[in-house]
Amino acid sequence: MTFDWPTALPLIFAGLMGLAILIYVILDGFDLGIGILFAASADSEQDTMIAAIGPFWDANETWLVLAVGLLLVAFPMAHGTILSALYLPVFVLLVGLILRGVAFDFRAKVPAGKKQRWNRIFFIGSATASLAQGYMLGVYVLGLDVGLGGMAFGALVALCLSAAYAAMGSAWLIYKTEGDLQRKAVRWLRTTLVLTALGMVAVSLATPLASPRIFDKWFLWPEILYLSPLPIVSALLFLWLWRQTFHLPKPDDRHSILPFLTLAAIFALGFAGLAWSFYPYVVPDRLTIWQAASAPESLAFILVGTVVVLPIIIFYSFYAYRVFGGKATDLTYD
Repeated sequence: MTFDWPTALPLIFAGLMGLAILIYVILDGFDLGIGILFAASADSEQDTMIAAIGPFWDANETWLVLAVGLLLVAFPMAHGTILSALYLPVFVLLVGLILRGVAFDFRAKVPAGKKQRWNRIFFIGSATASLAQGYMLGVYVLGLDVGLGGMAFGALVALCLSAAYAAMGSAWLIYKTEGDLQRKAVRWLRTTLVLTALGMVAVSLATPLASPRIFDKWFLWPEILYLSPLPIVSALLFLWLWRQTFHLPKPDDRHSILPFLTLAAIFALGFAGLAWSFYPYVVPDRLTIWQAASAPESLAFILVGTVVVLPIIIFYSFYAYRVFGGKATDLTYD
């Protein structure tokens, strides 16, 4: 039996793009979340919070570049359709990311009296980027509905995704810090978990209601039986993590990474549900993966480059997290 490359290549690139998006949401989610938490932190804590993400945040954003790049070169028709509908929130996202990058460096170089101004800009950039991503997710779930209903749902998801990022940031601080800041991060996690759960419930309910096709994929027999572990396991992980927040930090800082890993697992389960809901469409109910894909010859050429670049990104990410493991220390730019 010959391998059907014209059928397989779009699937491979859809999988790679989905993987890049998931890794970005988990990794850049925690440093966006820490930026959001600047609003609730004291001046004396913000340097430690920056140190907790300093060695990683550039590498984290590489996954966003990879995901958008794959969308552009592998699915150009989908890229045009999606960005045409989401042009303004994409612009807002880019502004937020630029503000974050500028503030991250300037806050360490300006005189002490002006440092707080750049801390506020870092918070504004983080919150803006998070809200823009959440809004885009909400509009995408409703099939790129940019009407009043789609905008309202996008605003709800924007708030909930920002809370989810703040929860990821709190969990990362539990792992990377100690003392009063670590205990404060536990309280932040307890608060943000509620909005995170609300956001996942809202997206989970809206997705099947947005399309009869998606409704049938979730609620017909036997699909409902096969898919039931996704919401059940997610709910159990939420409940387990909520209970753990009343017992953290543990003596000798044992298992401090578990809250972050638990949230990462919840995000992965939610992403798997979304992927199942929209498959085989890359633009909901408009363009399938194969309709939106580039020519097989182009995809084959791009795949060669991806096979070279992707392992380098993965290796660098693992290496950075290994080298800069342990508790956060004072971050210097000298």
